[in-house]
Amino acid sequence: MGSAEIAFRLVSFARSLLRVKPAEQLTDDGAHTQLRRTLGLVPLVALSVGATLGTGIFVVLAEAAPAAGPAVIVSFVLAGLAALCSALSYAELAGSVPVSGSAYSYAYATLGELVAWICGWCLLLEYGVSVAAVAVGWGGYLNEFLRGTVGVTIPDALAAPPGEGGVVNIPAALVVLLAMSVLLMNVKESGRVTTVTTVLKLAVLVFFVAVAITAFNSENMTPFAPAGIAGISAGASAVFFSFIGFDAASTAGEEARNPKRDLPRAIMLSLAIVTLVYVLVAFAAVGAVGTEVLGGSDASLATALQVVTGQGWPSVVLALGAVIAIASVVLTVLYGQTRILVSMSRDGLMPPVLAKVNRRAVPARNTLLVGIAVAVLAAVVPLNQLAEATSIGTLVAFGLVNIGVLILRRTKPDLDRSFRTPLMPFTPVLGLLLCAYLILGLDWVTWVTFGIWTVVGLGVYFGYGRRKSRLNGT
Repeated sequence: MGSAEIAFRLVSFARSLLRVKPAEQLTDDGAHTQLRRTLGLVPLVALSVGATLGTGIFVVLAEAAPAAGPAVIVSFVLAGLAALCSALSYAELAGSVPVSGSAYSYAYATLGELVAWICGWCLLLEYGVSVAAVAVGWGGYLNEFLRGTVGVTIPDALAAPPGEGGVVNIPAALVVLLAMSVLLMNVKESGRVTTVTTVLKLAVLVFFVAVAITAFNSENMTPFAPAGIAGISAGASAVFFSFIGFDAASTAGEEARNPKRDLPRAIMLSLAIVTLVYVLVAFAAVGAVGTEVLGGSDASLATALQVVTGQGWPSVVLALGAVIAIASVVLTVLYGQTRILVSMSRDGLMPPVLAKVNRRAVPARNTLLVGIAVAVLAAVVPLNQLAEATSIGTLVAFGLVNIGVLILRRTKPDLDRSFRTPLMPFTPVLGLLLCAYLILGLDWVTWVTFGIWTVVGLGVYFGYGRRKSRLNGT
């Protein structure tokens, strides 16, 4: 083989890794989807709020309050603004390319197949491990609720995985399997369940604010920022990850009735709702008991209500809210993972069986495979360190979306856009820089986990996905 032929093959190989799937082709695939378009704006908002508003707000004040002081309220606002930059990019791409693949599909249309694969592979890590990790926490809140209502608890052997004092975590597996069962119904029914659970957990947090605000003491708000800007920034970094999930609506691009109109609205509305709830909860909690009490508790909101009311029933109410919140997160994130797999399978990068739907227009085999795998993971694997890898997967996806919106504006200036990111190119560039900043601050264990996962993913891509891709020969 001559050097010219070798060079030609290398160039062809490189081009195959960078081949893009045109936005028009992606949109056409979405228009001819086998999934059923039944979701309006309200269930789409509930999907994103449900995926975002989980365990974070029930525990995050304990982490952020000592660093920022009462200015933790400002930390939540700053974290919301940081998330807003990426949310605006998501909103534009969701309205331009309304398909189920979320960041994976957006990367395919702008950065090429290899980057899209890595993005999709990161999302599978983020969604799968985060669902399992969240499910593990469900048993603790369920035990607290059962203890406060009927005076019983689940034995440790059946409520924790090996290595954490147990044999198998039955509650964690149970909540995943329940979510899987709901998703096996048609999407309209699962959308109703998502809406109801999201409304219930919002009601619990509104209840907290209404009770805590009655004990508001202005002395608890001084000094407002004892550690200055540095403390506020540290607090913002601590609470940023409680905003992850606002992009969940973008995974429903092929089941929304009017995706070009409703997907951008759902993404922006969900981020606004979550930010408002977080700020109100932080304001009420700090004003009622101060940051020292919040920082000294693992269940900061329950502790705040106990101090305010002098009774034990608040912990039961908050435990109920946490049980609902966690179950809702498991449901919505599991949904997102199955829809991303549908897109990757339809593109040929995953086995075609994962894209097939049943008579209810549900990818049943996909849902069963994902649900059972995650249930087993949640039941038997200690996830403390592994769960941290969800952060890097999310931030990589956010960063690629910010790059993608810049590229698509340049390569497809005339593409029909129902929403346009303001202050271009400043907004996506700032979003990208914020993602890079947060990624660089992650623990080395997270980087090792991410590196191993990426190597495995590249092996799957070169061993299967690249050969089976629908873009082969283009």
